[in-house]
Amino acid sequence: VNCAVDLVVLFRAGIKNTSDSQAGAQPLTHLKAKNLTKNPMTKSEQLLRIDDHDFTMRPAFGGPPIPVGVDVQVESIDTISEVDMDFTMTLYLRHYWKDERLSFPSNNNQSMTFDSRLVKKIWVPDMFFVHSKRSFIHDTTTDNVMLRVYPDGNVLYSLRVTVTAMCNMDLSRFPLDTQTCSLEIESYAYTDDDLMLYWKKGNESLNTDDRISLSQFLIQKFHTTTKLAFYSSTGWYNRLYIHFTLRRHIFFFLLQTYFPATLMVMLSWVSFWIDRRAVPARVPLGITTVLTMSTIITGVNASMPRVSYIKAVDIYLWVSFVFVFLSVIEYAAVNYLSTVQERKERKLRERLPCTCGIGNPDEMMIDPQITGYGSMDVNTTGNYGMPENGGRQERILAQVALNDPQITGQVKASRGYVNIWIDTHAIDKYSRVVFPGAYILFNIIYWSIYS
Repeated sequence: VNCAVDLVVLFRAGIKNTSDSQAGAQPLTHLKAKNLTKNPMTKSEQLLRIDDHDFTMRPAFGGPPIPVGVDVQVESIDTISEVDMDFTMTLYLRHYWKDERLSFPSNNNQSMTFDSRLVKKIWVPDMFFVHSKRSFIHDTTTDNVMLRVYPDGNVLYSLRVTVTAMCNMDLSRFPLDTQTCSLEIESYAYTDDDLMLYWKKGNESLNTDDRISLSQFLIQKFHTTTKLAFYSSTGWYNRLYIHFTLRRHIFFFLLQTYFPATLMVMLSWVSFWIDRRAVPARVPLGITTVLTMSTIITGVNASMPRVSYIKAVDIYLWVSFVFVFLSVIEYAAVNYLSTVQERKERKLRERLPCTCGIGNPDEMMIDPQITGYGSMDVNTTGNYGMPENGGRQERILAQVALNDPQITGQVKASRGYVNIWIDTHAIDKYSRVVFPGAYILFNIIYWSIYS
């Protein structure tokens, strides 16, 4: 009986094992297919022995510093801002080093190329941009990162970056200036005892796109340098520099700033040819030019940083403003002297007797021995106001008064009445020459210094 029971139990166990095997056949097949889909990546990791090493440590840890070569391809210089004193550049940054932990056997010496997924599993240099304000790695359509590993362990790591970095500008010669900006690359954690950073091919390590152009600047040259940077708390670091020199285009500022300012100064000189008695014509002309110069100065300074020193454009604009302002002051002086002259003439007329007391005023006015002039229209002598030929008749009137013994005694009492004639026309005449001459001389000196 016991033997029969044992046979029944064994028979039931065999049936159960057979059914379990048939039920598990499908999951095992699916698992095998799943492993086949992972097979290429798994083979690559196994070939590079990713799990056999600690990639949190640099290559050859404890030994000499690892050399890391760098080269840069500048794709574009996007913006340069004088207000923020920075620039934005897009570039391809490439690193070269050797990590024997990544070496693998190969019959044809063919390299393997990976994307950013493998970069997170191995050691890469921790580069950063010194004095950068913003930077990012492009990620359209995927992360713009490339890792290429060679059989002997040499590694090429390339990424596409846009960086906005600080550029200390000297605007004392603006807009006739030349600026030099620098992009600085350095390892963040590794000092020169652990990582030796260098340009892979010297100045040839920096390549630029021939189509790079800027609206306000002409790119004169690119060059590279290498220096050591010291931090008191961490030590010495290798630092790579990319220098580029920019010369500003002047034509835009000639059209927008210099030419309008020069024209306003020349327009202010028009008042020197306008009659001094035409107050409604000369005063608005002077005020208009002054206000226009103020608008030009305000517009230029609105687009510039608030620096504490004088720029070249400030010198030109403020000197032009002074010339415009002096033309207004010149008319104020002419108008004042004309008023003083008329007041003296009025007082002299009050001291003069009636024309009948001078004898024959017409004969006296045309007598050359008295007046010093030849023939003159008799009808003009009856007007003691401001005639068309004002200066000539003023001299005649003064000479008539001073040659009369009765009048001379009265005039000598005050010295101011002896020299009553002031040629206010002469101020405008001299201004027509002095103002343009001085402004031309200023332009010659200015452009010889700053150009």
